[in-house]
Amino acid sequence: MSKIDKSEMQGVGSRSVEPLLSFKQADPSFYKAIGFTCGLEVHQQLDTKEKLFCHCPARRYQKPDEFDGEILRHMRPTLSELGEYDGTALMEFKTRKEIVYRLQNSSACTYEMDDTPPFTLNREALQKAISLAKQFKTSLVDELHITRKQYLDGSIPAGFQRTGIVGVEGEITLPHKNIRIIQISLEEDSCRQIADRGHTRIFTTDRLGIPLIEVVTYPDMKTPQEAELAGQYIRYICRSSNKVRSGIGAARQDVNVSIVGGTRVEIKGVAHLRWIPELAHNEAVRQVVLLRLRDELGKRIHNPKRWGIRHQAVTDHLMIQAIRDKYGHIVKQAAFIGLVLPRFKGLLAEATQPGKSFANEIEERLQVIACLEGHCMIHSDVNDPIFSTLFSHVAKMLKAKKQDAMILFWAPKDDVETALETIEERCRLAFEGVPKETRKSLPGKITVFERVLPGPDRMYPDTDSAPIPIDHENADDFEDSLPSEPYKQISQLKVWQIPKDLHHHILRHNLFTHINRLYTDYNFPPTMGAKLLGQTLKHAIRCFGPSPDFSLERIYELVQFVIDQKLDLAILKPMLYLVYKNPQDEFSDILKKLHFKKVSLNKIRSKISQLCDDFKKVRRSKEIEAKKRWIMGQLRPLAIGNISLAQLSTLVERGGADA
Repeated sequence: MSKIDKSEMQGVGSRSVEPLLSFKQADPSFYKAIGFTCGLEVHQQLDTKEKLFCHCPARRYQKPDEFDGEILRHMRPTLSELGEYDGTALMEFKTRKEIVYRLQNSSACTYEMDDTPPFTLNREALQKAISLAKQFKTSLVDELHITRKQYLDGSIPAGFQRTGIVGVEGEITLPHKNIRIIQISLEEDSCRQIADRGHTRIFTTDRLGIPLIEVVTYPDMKTPQEAELAGQYIRYICRSSNKVRSGIGAARQDVNVSIVGGTRVEIKGVAHLRWIPELAHNEAVRQVVLLRLRDELGKRIHNPKRWGIRHQAVTDHLMIQAIRDKYGHIVKQAAFIGLVLPRFKGLLAEATQPGKSFANEIEERLQVIACLEGHCMIHSDVNDPIFSTLFSHVAKMLKAKKQDAMILFWAPKDDVETALETIEERCRLAFEGVPKETRKSLPGKITVFERVLPGPDRMYPDTDSAPIPIDHENADDFEDSLPSEPYKQISQLKVWQIPKDLHHHILRHNLFTHINRLYTDYNFPPTMGAKLLGQTLKHAIRCFGPSPDFSLERIYELVQFVIDQKLDLAILKPMLYLVYKNPQDEFSDILKKLHFKKVSLNKIRSKISQLCDDFKKVRRSKEIEAKKRWIMGQLRPLAIGNISLAQLSTLVERGGADA
């Protein structure tokens, strides 16, 4: 593995670890110095009626405690075409997990449980995937070949996911650069995990098999902020197609991060795009620290092949009781094992992420691979007076030296051997630097170990699915109806002078086409359309919650009604709230609920004259502006829908001058 060049690390290596952990203190020069690169894998569910390889309805979610039956499975790895096992599959097999699937008859069938071969691939999903592949400017393949991607974590009962590449070598255009797309794939979604404790993992199968596309980019993002922006643009493109689902779980992204001298680490299941920058930064810092640990170990230990841990069971009842007093959740059947890491003193406490140290790298693998629950180890690099005496006993027991580190862990007896193998393996990986692994994102913008990074050995052809020819001529017809690219939509929003703070909401919710349609079909001012859809409708949804009977077509009908009735457009805002809440109501009834009355301009003029006289009676101020504000406030309810507020303001000024 190549090392970071000293000149590249000079600006970073001179700092202490803590500033490196601060996302707010990092700047582009830091990411350039460490050779930061980032790529994305965005998974987006397609909006189809049925699942990808069967006729079960898509998106019929079940509650965790509502199911018609359970199935228990044990997973085992299979050989690839080259006669090799994938490292991830072997790791999952080592966990000895029992996988429980909770099924509902309405959302799953025998195909989901791998008891029936796949049905014909969902052509609705394929057509939508082809259209999206065109939007991402990829070259379509001549034939769709379904392959099996092995997953032994239980997320797919068959042990593999069926997937096929639709398009290759595309791009998306950001404001300042292009990001290359490796491929667009069509694949089936996995189960939803609802519990994972010890050697048991529980899934529901309602989400399983829903069609989705996977958009894979090259590692072209050079800062964490670029990665977030690229993710936003991919989302914009998907949403603008009107062919994808929205809502919780409909879109998920994996973030691939690497630095010079490190390796690609995949951060799985990033729930929110806004998490990407800090997650990517923290992973880059983690790799910097791991490379420093590697270099430090190289100085301390010249022959890593001869390095190894020493361990022994702890039977001293006073030592065990001290641990139980600190961690009361430890099971009675647990075995307590003390071990020595030769020449590792001080390295276990080295900070790798905010609130995390190298010791956590070991403990996370114990939790995942050995299935140990919760906090399952302590180490000698933490100055804890409670355990100082304990580790002095461990040092005597195992003949540890001053430059050695010690770990004491507890585990069920059946898991001790796996735990020891896991600890030694992770420590040996420290001699190499950054392990190839997949990590899970957490809300605190940090990551934890999830599994070994999968390799090419987990992919092999699906013998149950014949190749599907792609009709390029029909696919070319999609190009005429494709929406404009996000950067072009943003440019148009700027031309229309739409406030910048509305741009993200408009593109995220695919409102640009509706603003444009209101403008072209009804001559509706774009700024007013943007505020109506991006502010008023947004606020109505927040106030009243989802309205399944409301559609955006109702807004076009509302605008047409206001135009036909020759009402002022300002009436649209209060009307939209009630239309959203009661989408079946007639617009005339909506006006009645607003107590709207159509009045003439002359009547409003006469009201102004009367209010000018009333102002002198109720107000002592002689300021013209105070008088104008008061009269405007009195007439505003009457004016809305009859005349614009700008016109009312002019009338008040004239009436005030006359008075």
